Amino acid sequence: MNTIHNRQVVCETLMEIAKEDRDIVVLCSDSRGSASMKPFAEKYPEQFIETGIAEQNIVGIAAGLAASGKKPFIASPACFLTTRSAEQIKVDVSYSNTNVKLLGISAGISYGALGMSHHSLQDIALLRAIPNILIVVPADRFEARLVTEAIVGYNGPAYMRIGRNPVEDVYTSGNYEFQLGKAITLRDGDSLSIITFGETVKIALDAAELMSNQGINCRVINMHTIKPIDKECIIKAAKETGAIITIEEHSILSGFGAAVAEVVVQNYPVPMKIMGIPDEPAIPGKSKEVFAHYGISPENLCLEAEKLINKKRNGW
Repeated sequence: MNTIHNRQVVCETLMEIAKEDRDIVVLCSDSRGSASMKPFAEKYPEQFIETGIAEQNIVGIAAGLAASGKKPFIASPACFLTTRSAEQIKVDVSYSNTNVKLLGISAGISYGALGMSHHSLQDIALLRAIPNILIVVPADRFEARLVTEAIVGYNGPAYMRIGRNPVEDVYTSGNYEFQLGKAITLRDGDSLSIITFGETVKIALDAAELMSNQGINCRVINMHTIKPIDKECIIKAAKETGAIITIEEHSILSGFGAAVAEVVVQNYPVPMKIMGIPDEPAIPGKSKEVFAHYGISPENLCLEAEKLINKKRNGW
């Protein structure tokens, strides 16, 4: 298994770019360790700002820097950055359309045993409802580099969601076509589609492999950009496979599954299953334990796939 964290790759990529682009500024809220930003702070002290635990202030400072021509990247725990600073993100970043990049680290259930106070399972729902904010989530270390490079060149507000733990590689290299707002079909199929993002992409691929042994041809789509979502890809999947499962490391309410469902129901309705964390405080535990508890596993995905395919066959 890959032992390089996505957050480490983000830091390394920003360091490479900051060498030539002195407008890159990284801000941390007493989070340089958990964000793997210590190397950046040590190499570029004049391009690094430590605010302490002051999430609302850090967003305001970043907005001011952006207004003066800088390219600020805020690296802070997703659970605190998005909820504590919702007003500042809405007004100082979104409404003012400032070039602020929000790096939500340790997102989803990354903090594990620390429980609900540290889980970030509402961030996508919140930021989807705020205008002008690009939302993108890399699936592995290769995509983390490509996403970082892409949002550096993106002129406008953006939220990049990053987990805490190392994840298995989805790609064999970073040598593939990556474009913000354009999903990537990792595996083709016509029985049904699994659409997901981030750390659950690998689970979807493993499930598709199990399904192939049962004669089910599952399409797997990596929807790395959640906003703006790739409507064309979703509609194509609905028409060609007739059933869709979404998986997310997030609440099933108003999150990624809801974003996909909004496209499906208004364009080409098909049977759907939204898988994620139910409307309850998520249990504490390691990521794999929490995923297993809520049925986010290759084995359970196969069962859900069979149910959807039967619905499709019976005219649901």
